[in-house]
Amino acid sequence: MRITYFGHSAFRIETGSSTILLDPFLSGNPHYKGDVEGASAGATHIVLTHGHSDHIGDTLAIAQATGAKVVGTFELATWLKAKGAPAVEPMNTGGTVKFGDFSVTLTQAFHSASFAEENGVPIYLGMPNGVIFHFNDAPTLYAMGDTDIFSDMALINELHRPKIGLVPVGDRFTMGGAVAALACRRYFDFDMVIPIHWGTMPILDASPQTFVEAMEEEGGKVRVPVIGQGFEV
Repeated sequence: MRITYFGHSAFRIETGSSTILLDPFLSGNPHYKGDVEGASAGATHIVLTHGHSDHIGDTLAIAQATGAKVVGTFELATWLKAKGAPAVEPMNTGGTVKFGDFSVTLTQAFHSASFAEENGVPIYLGMPNGVIFHFNDAPTLYAMGDTDIFSDMALINELHRPKIGLVPVGDRFTMGGAVAALACRRYFDFDMVIPIHWGTMPILDASPQTFVEAMEEEGGKVRVPVIGQGFEV
């Protein structure tokens, strides 16, 4: 499996014959210096954690250009279908959908989810989620989405045993670094933790350093990827 981080919460995950984009906020993402076409080339699936604009990002344009199937909670997926997404896979919390090389399970997340239409009024787009990816040929990955810590993370670990964690650490809109580290150390046995959702807005923590320090003796599990540069798992 090959993982590429584009900053904020945006990833490209290549496994088997599938190329998955997670929360593809590319245009307007100050951490990503490439183009949307390069990041999304060959995309087969787009998986969304929730309906905020910095997570939907370029989903609609990518789906229309590539034919990638959009996977997300019911309200968000059907809204994007009405906007012109050619193929969607609506789900909800606790459900699992299987694809050729992987499956997606939606978990709870403690956040909110809406999108401001042209009139500026937010519309509700379903509950926010975390995402569990089970792969045929790679370790299980848990993208927490935008969330605070919650004790049922222990159940997520018991059910899915994820080995890779994508963990929000930027504070203000998610848990901050110290709390995120507590979540990782108390509830999970990750082999690799990638801190996300930091530094892309002035009101977020500028770096993941607080998280790295709070991981203490487990700090060696933290990987801060070079943005736009893929690595193998």
